Amino acid sequence: MHLNIACIPGDGIGPEIVAEAKKVLNAVCDRYGHTIEYKDVLMGGCSIDAYGVPLTQETIDICKSKDAVLMGSIGGDAKTSPWYQLEPSKRPEAGLLAIRKALGLYANLRPAYLFDELAGSCPLAMPKGEKTRHFDLIIVRELTGGLYFGERWTKEVDGVLTAQDTLRYNENEIRRVAKTAFEIARKRRHKVTSVDKANVLDSSRLWRKVVHEVAKDYPDVEVNDMLVDNTAMQLVRYPEQFDVVLTENMFGDILSDEAAMITGSIGMLPSASLKEGSFGLYEPSHGSAPDIAGKGIANPIATILSAAMMLRFSFGLTKEADAVENAVKKTLADGYRSIDLMPKDETKSQFTQQNCSEMGDRICERI
Repeated sequence: MHLNIACIPGDGIGPEIVAEAKKVLNAVCDRYGHTIEYKDVLMGGCSIDAYGVPLTQETIDICKSKDAVLMGSIGGDAKTSPWYQLEPSKRPEAGLLAIRKALGLYANLRPAYLFDELAGSCPLAMPKGEKTRHFDLIIVRELTGGLYFGERWTKEVDGVLTAQDTLRYNENEIRRVAKTAFEIARKRRHKVTSVDKANVLDSSRLWRKVVHEVAKDYPDVEVNDMLVDNTAMQLVRYPEQFDVVLTENMFGDILSDEAAMITGSIGMLPSASLKEGSFGLYEPSHGSAPDIAGKGIANPIATILSAAMMLRFSFGLTKEADAVENAVKKTLADGYRSIDLMPKDETKSQFTQQNCSEMGDRICERI
């Protein structure tokens, strides 16, 4: 198979971690007899520097012409970067919202699972009566509607400076992402937890109504509703209870970051943003980490695992995706750690610290 991929290295550590994901993809293609072609494009702060805008039409057109998009990270230090002196619509993160809309990426998948090798890094207390803990959940977040895409303004009203953001959903937007969640649940443990704030918000009451309509087509999948504040609490109390968590845009943004951190390091977790069909954009769950950019110490695993998701979802290459994921697990089992994964206690001597490029090399060796 020929893999035709657009790459958005982005800002901060983005170019470093994307380089390692490419290295791993090249190893996969060599091992399994595929060919691969990359086209690098600009988005985010680097695009502002080059073109004055965070996302150009040329970047959109190139991404649309490819089979999938691999992305690093976008943005910089909000306190010091000149990018954040611009109006919000011209800042780096505006490119993220715009490309999701332009490419029709309505479903964001963010898995959160605890690697056995990193169980000691989990910040959560051990469940009573258990010697180990293990959780494996995936958050399905609606990506192109809700508060982030509603009408917004700031103006003086009756002599008082006032701001308003509009949270809007229609039933079709809810229905299509709900179907995605139920389809994923059928391939996992057949359970969907739908998250809303239906005790307060009309948009959440519509969300709950439509999700239960969709559920009728999936009688083999258990569905239950959970308020977003309770979900946030349950994620730190007992994440093992969750399988597929379905939620709207802003709630999903917050909950997926929380879920990432309970794994021990946000540097471990991939994500996929999908449209109808096989096209998707794949990126790590973490940010651009400008404080460590250029130092060669970034953890590339989240981006490498995002590339594995790309092999699985956009190209249907299950065996190859498994090979990447197993190589990551074997690398960790063999004691190799990026700096963010190194223990802070006396067990540190049991592990070998690796820089960003070395971690990519170790994973490639195990493919």
